[in-house]
Amino acid sequence: MSVFSQKLLALYQNAPNQIALTLQKAGQADAPMTRAQLLQGAQGFAQTLAEKNVQPGEVVLLILQHGEALVYAYFGAVLHGAVPSIMPFLTEKLSPERYRADLSALLSITKPAAIVTYAEFAGDVNAALQADSSVRTLILAEAIAPRAIDASLWPGLARQPDDVALLQHSSGTTGLQKGVALSHRAVFNQLNSYAQTLKLNEKDVIVSWLPLYHDMGLIAGFLLPLLCGAPLILMSPFDWVRAPYRLFQSVSQYQGTLTWLPNFAYNFCAQKIRDRHLEGVDLSSWRAVINCSEPVRHASHAAFYQKFKPYGLRENSLHTCYAMAENVFAVTQSNLAGQPRVERCEREALMNERIVRESAAENAITVMSSGAPLPNVEIKIVDEQGSDLPERLVGEILLKSDCMLSGYYNRPDATQQAFRDGWYLTGDYGFLSAGELFVIGRKKDLMIIGGKNVYPQDLEALTYEVAGVHAGRSVAFGVFDEEQGTEEAALIVEVDSEDEAEQQKIADLIRQHVTKNSAIALRHVKVVGPQWVIKTSSGKTARAANKEKFLLELKNNSR
Repeated sequence: MSVFSQKLLALYQNAPNQIALTLQKAGQADAPMTRAQLLQGAQGFAQTLAEKNVQPGEVVLLILQHGEALVYAYFGAVLHGAVPSIMPFLTEKLSPERYRADLSALLSITKPAAIVTYAEFAGDVNAALQADSSVRTLILAEAIAPRAIDASLWPGLARQPDDVALLQHSSGTTGLQKGVALSHRAVFNQLNSYAQTLKLNEKDVIVSWLPLYHDMGLIAGFLLPLLCGAPLILMSPFDWVRAPYRLFQSVSQYQGTLTWLPNFAYNFCAQKIRDRHLEGVDLSSWRAVINCSEPVRHASHAAFYQKFKPYGLRENSLHTCYAMAENVFAVTQSNLAGQPRVERCEREALMNERIVRESAAENAITVMSSGAPLPNVEIKIVDEQGSDLPERLVGEILLKSDCMLSGYYNRPDATQQAFRDGWYLTGDYGFLSAGELFVIGRKKDLMIIGGKNVYPQDLEALTYEVAGVHAGRSVAFGVFDEEQGTEEAALIVEVDSEDEAEQQKIADLIRQHVTKNSAIALRHVKVVGPQWVIKTSSGKTARAANKEKFLLELKNNSR
């Protein structure tokens, strides 16, 4: 079983001058990086870690923005045999106080030996370090220069297959307290299995804007191409948010074949990109645009396809995946030779009985397959008592594979709670049909209203059918009613209009539409202007944070 350093060395020896990745940043020329340049930059960081007395097996926390330093620092830690872990960089969208508190909490659990960041951010890091003494050294990325490649100075070559290779962190608003420890063996089992499923070949070019602190960005948009020898075009996630059309221009320019997107990005691109930004763009090289990291929505795929088919996008290039950091990344993948299956289900049976029945009714729920398990992954669905369920019954998704986490780093309590008889408890609800997985939503998000099971994603999907509401800008959650003794559903919906009369009109339409087409009578609907809804560091809707914000406003307004 090859470890990272051995794999990097073999790729370098095979073709040192081959371009490994091309970094893109707005306002700058694209910066290609050969395998030799990557290792020279990594060598500088590896030797610096050695000089700072960081030991193989110790954690190195990277707080760096998109760019060469992040790439070099990550693989420098790998060459040294340390355990790299990337944390989101503080941006204008994050509260500095909350960010520093979360960083302190992370340090207290992960206890890294070193932190790599920039001089301008050193003050923030030092403030967080005051509560934790485990960090022995702070390394400033600007001070590290590339060095001549010398594999004799790589302790990483001596790492063993079951040693921890890296830490990933489950995404939250920024609080990343649960570090997912993954071994070299687990990572390579995942990469080999997923590359086989994708039929990754020498003609593939991966184009990604995804942040590297998230499992989809780190694995699919970074390690998969770099360790399997596929060219990578890597743009800044901040540039993508400001100008999402850059992704399409890059796919066209570099003949990109594979890209991964979270579901919200399909809606975001379809809504925000203007035709003037796509002049001359040709998307016909895309063989797979893979929807992952959120429950996938057929309506999002349809909107994306309708928007971009004039530019060569093929409908059969739109695919789906179910993934999580605890399995390194991919759990399932739709068959790239076909299209993901779509089913229309009877709403009442799904919401109240957890039974999947086909339906042609107008208010049927449309669900989309996330594909079949990878060859090295097993999946089963269980009820609340842990008993196995047959196909087309909804329950919790459990999985088992040879690429599972070694454990949550320094959290044996969380590790023990995450498994039952060798099966990992995902906390997600879904069902199997003809061997394929359909994901419904998160177990912790399920609302029980008047004895009925209500998935917030279903209510959110209904709001998108109301004029003036854009997909991805609605959040539903349960609010307990002391008088009624049960939960009530609440909906926060962002619209473009700041006009209160227009917002109230949309709120009334939402209330009517949701009440008519679901099993509940909707009471709480709050229509808000742009930028109200809180997102996580990976772009997902932060359900708990939005609920907290809503309840605080409700409390303040009742005074």
